[in-house]
Amino acid sequence: MKEQLANIEREALEAITSAKNPAALEELRVRYLGKKGELTAVLKQMGKLSAEERPAMGALANEVRSVLEETIELTSQKLAAAALDLKMKAETLDVTIPGEEAALGHKHPMYIALDEIKDIFVGMGFTVLDGPEVELASYNFDKLNAEEGHPSRDWSDTFYFDADSRVMLRSQTSPMQVRAMESMPLPIRIVAPGRVYRKDEVDATHSPMFHQVEGMVIDRNVTMADLKGTLNLLAEQLFGAGTVTRFRPHHFPFTEPSCEMDVQCHKCGGAGCPTCKGEGWIEILGAGMIHPNVLRMSGIDPEVWSGWAFGMGLERTAMRRFKISDLRLIFENDVRFLEQF
Repeated sequence: MKEQLANIEREALEAITSAKNPAALEELRVRYLGKKGELTAVLKQMGKLSAEERPAMGALANEVRSVLEETIELTSQKLAAAALDLKMKAETLDVTIPGEEAALGHKHPMYIALDEIKDIFVGMGFTVLDGPEVELASYNFDKLNAEEGHPSRDWSDTFYFDADSRVMLRSQTSPMQVRAMESMPLPIRIVAPGRVYRKDEVDATHSPMFHQVEGMVIDRNVTMADLKGTLNLLAEQLFGAGTVTRFRPHHFPFTEPSCEMDVQCHKCGGAGCPTCKGEGWIEILGAGMIHPNVLRMSGIDPEVWSGWAFGMGLERTAMRRFKISDLRLIFENDVRFLEQF
């Protein structure tokens, strides 16, 4: 038995120290030290020895087991260190190699224009308001002096949620003017940007979903001159000094008198082209002095207070600002178009 233990120790040490990987080392541990291993098989023969021989053979067997276990542990550590070294070499990072530049996004041209508009009005003391896109018809129409039967309330123009035509996708951000008059102390200077919805056919200057910016001032002794001066300043701030504008008489149920403001077409310089439909001008906004009925419905005395309001299409403003010829480009998300800005 002593010779068997010596042979097992010699063969096992040679095999263990030559193991190439942790899996092979584990196989050797099971082969020699497992429940059915070679060393275990020898120990099972201890019963055949005399009482005098057993202590000596037991001590020798334990010594062999201890040597093998220690060698297995050392070999395992060496294999782990070698594996880590190989991994570190394989994953070495050469910091001198130029990195790949990360592609960064930027603001959409429409939101560049919106931020510029907000900055202009905030600089003039206006407060920026936000409101619901799903609106009550009472705020979108009734309290803005657009009574039942007005063409803008027709199902062919407006997206309603109910058969009674009381809940809708707002067709303008003007409801925020009413909400401001009902909740804010006088005087009021607000600007309200947001998405709006109308049943328009898609073309170079129209979309069923677009963005508006509404503005309103209510104070004592406000006149049409204040409105025109503010809007001309807005046009020059957005499009540059010397921007050509024109004001045309118009009719809106919520303003009296009313007007529309156009800017000269950026594409043709006023000569006429498909972008401006041959007119040489692009309508930017509608405006006017707030109708006395609108003031009264919000609890404001029109004999004491007066005001003006406007509503402008943000997409058309961005088109004029960046010389974009077709509104559809703004919504198509073509990277080749957007990366120009």
